Amino acid sequence: METDPASAGPVRPLLVVDGANVVGSVPDGWWRDRRGAAERLRDRLVRVAEEGVPGLGGPVDVVLVVEGAARGVEPVAGVRVESAPGNGDDHIVAVAAGAAPDQECVVVTADRELRERVAAHGARSVGPRAVRGAG
Repeated sequence: METDPASAGPVRPLLVVDGANVVGSVPDGWWRDRRGAAERLRDRLVRVAEEGVPGLGGPVDVVLVVEGAARGVEPVAGVRVESAPGNGDDHIVAVAAGAAPDQECVVVTADRELRERVAAHGARSVGPRAVRGAG
């Protein structure tokens, strides 16, 4: 792990979560309360921030990207929430592209096209199961 000269500590890996894709990966009634489903995911991600996901040990910086009816979900300790102003995939690509040069970036999504887009910026991807069982 590289060292962050500003903090004299290691640079944490960045985990970017495609909120709509992860929430939509399980037919549990999320469509009745999209914002509530995003908040439940956000709360499960607190543990992920501490422990990481398979193949990416914690602690990690977690960014949950939300869109549509889930916009405005508030962050919690350990999980930054970003409301995409337009297309969620475009915002996820921008977050991945903005990772520090020495920061590992992993995107959680099952969206094949999005996986290809973030790979062009050096990010790798894992499926929703990596975070679904958390918490």
